[in-house]
Amino acid sequence: MKNAFLKSIFFIAVISLLISCNQKGATESGLNYLTDTETGIKTGGIKVITISTPKGNFKVWTKRMGNNPKIKVLLLNGGPGATHEYFECFESFLPKEGVEFIYYDQLGCGNSDNPNDVAMWDLSRYVEEVEQVRVALGLNKDNFYLLGHSWGGILAMDYAMKYQNNLRGLIISNMMSSAPDYGKYAEDVLSKQFKPEVLKEIREIEAKKDFSNPRYMELLMPNFYAEHICRIPLQNWPEPVNRSFSKINQSLYVTMQGPSEFGLSGKLEKWDRSQDLKKISTPTLVVGAKHDTMDPKHMEWMSTQFQNGSYLYCPNGSHMSMYDDQETYFNGLIKFVKGIDEGQKEIKL
Repeated sequence: MKNAFLKSIFFIAVISLLISCNQKGATESGLNYLTDTETGIKTGGIKVITISTPKGNFKVWTKRMGNNPKIKVLLLNGGPGATHEYFECFESFLPKEGVEFIYYDQLGCGNSDNPNDVAMWDLSRYVEEVEQVRVALGLNKDNFYLLGHSWGGILAMDYAMKYQNNLRGLIISNMMSSAPDYGKYAEDVLSKQFKPEVLKEIREIEAKKDFSNPRYMELLMPNFYAEHICRIPLQNWPEPVNRSFSKINQSLYVTMQGPSEFGLSGKLEKWDRSQDLKKISTPTLVVGAKHDTMDPKHMEWMSTQFQNGSYLYCPNGSHMSMYDDQETYFNGLIKFVKGIDEGQKEIKL
């Protein structure tokens, strides 16, 4: 009896010690994540970076959230021409997992300078901008994860083609690797989901290039955007999404994308990296969604073309699946970055 009692006491003591250590570790991890590494005047993690361009120097805005020397995720917003603000939902998921992430408004977007020069709306120039931002933020091959959503995915793929040796991980969120294939999917699949009379009126406006006609977006918002951009009733769209979209740089958007999300007709119309993905060895996560403007089958195929590709499918999501399929999106994203940090190259999701 005495021996059994002593064993019970010993067992309870060991369990208590383990729990205490785990709690201490979690507390220390939380404190480390919140550690302020800024020197000089505190700015809440904001850093304004001077970038060099063919047209002179400009300033771009960044803001760091959290502190993790091993995992730093730089966010590339879509549009082109939207702002970092629609990524604000990341604050509800990544900090508690200890994942550092960095907001960044590209040149011409949000809090960054706007040169008001269409010659600056150029993919290769943006690639060099991202590289300058990386250097200024001190990101490197041991901790640098690049997440590009929509247009940001195009930018991320092109960045990886040139600078993959600087990356620890790559996330392509809701973006196909071929603009022509994107246009074909919009025409062959998405357009068929419109009511015939709605599609007819949309095509008539497009034929006249009357894109400033309010009727154009009146037709697209309920029939396309609420179905394939963010599958939440329009009156309930998340405030960060509305705020970001309300600030979109129309010059940048129309120059690169075209007048709407329904297909692509701007400078990116012929962009195609589908045959180049096999050159990228960086561990890469591709995120696709059932109701996206982008073909989820194509995005699943993309994950097989990267040398170390993983695929995350959001069955309830659309283009903004970080909002309309949040649990799937963030569980997968967090599992991916933590898996890569642990030394894995492909993550089963």
